[in-house]
Amino acid sequence: MSAGLFALLDDVATLARMAAASLDDVGAAAGRASAKAAGVVIDDTAVTPQYVHGVAAEREVPIIKKIAIGSLRNKLLIILPVALVLAQWLPWLLTPILMVGGTYLAFEGAEKVWEKIGPGHGAGHGAGHGAGHGEADAGTAAPAEPVDPAQTEDKLVAGAIRTDLILSAEIMVIALDTVTAETFLTRLVTMVIVAFLITALVYGVVAAIVKMDDAGLALAERDSPRVQAFGRGLVRAMPRLLTGIGVVGTVAMLWVGGHILLVGTDELGWHGPYSLVHHLEEGVHHALEGAGVLAPVAAWLVATAGSAVFGAIIGAVVVVVVTVVGRLRAR
Repeated sequence: MSAGLFALLDDVATLARMAAASLDDVGAAAGRASAKAAGVVIDDTAVTPQYVHGVAAEREVPIIKKIAIGSLRNKLLIILPVALVLAQWLPWLLTPILMVGGTYLAFEGAEKVWEKIGPGHGAGHGAGHGAGHGEADAGTAAPAEPVDPAQTEDKLVAGAIRTDLILSAEIMVIALDTVTAETFLTRLVTMVIVAFLITALVYGVVAAIVKMDDAGLALAERDSPRVQAFGRGLVRAMPRLLTGIGVVGTVAMLWVGGHILLVGTDELGWHGPYSLVHHLEEGVHHALEGAGVLAPVAAWLVATAGSAVFGAIIGAVVVVVVTVVGRLRAR
């Protein structure tokens, strides 16, 4: 009886050691996967705040919460099952799927640039302004359609979740690439952990960024003059910071989309664009080899700029195609 009990306890101890080892493997895999995806996390963090720029203060955190929940659904209910199935049975499909997402990101980035610098922006504003005055003079102006804030917010959240789907797909595929040698269960648990960690990190940072002005207002009401001055400076800086983050987010769309397309075209056999950017990167690195940390930083900037330019070119082509098709359909 006692021998059987000791044997059972020994089996339990063995299982516990195996479970601990598996947890260690999962933890290490999750750490590697998260570190490798860190670059895209920065892009995701830069892109998201622009969706709440200009939104009423009391709706900022609820909107971010909705986007975060949508992001987690993207990762766990769409990307994770598809990525695991494709990696197991159809690994050759991962690259084309990522390239479709990269093209969409490049299109969104190029479209935002065109909205800022294109002739339609000023012309549209002027035309609408003049037309409004003409209708008012004639006394025939129709009342403006009432705008439903809830509907506007839903559209904003839906657009953010669509963009997040592409960025999350790259994060999850990069993470999956680091654990392809692991067992299916280890891959599954690792990817779930990465999904939760990355989502919490990205949208926690985003929430902190967009609520910094509220923190500044609270500091401005303190007794200390120095704290008050710091709080007022924080409030004044926030619009510029959010505008700057919006610019970074647009560049990030072009950068990430262009990088996906460069790597994808290289894997599919068109080596020219990727080789050009890679040679430029290596050339800068060799030219600054004796400059210490400046060499890898400059090389990374060149590679990033090359990816962004390639993304801008592809995105601009898609913008033109979409615009032409839209006008033809309108006619």
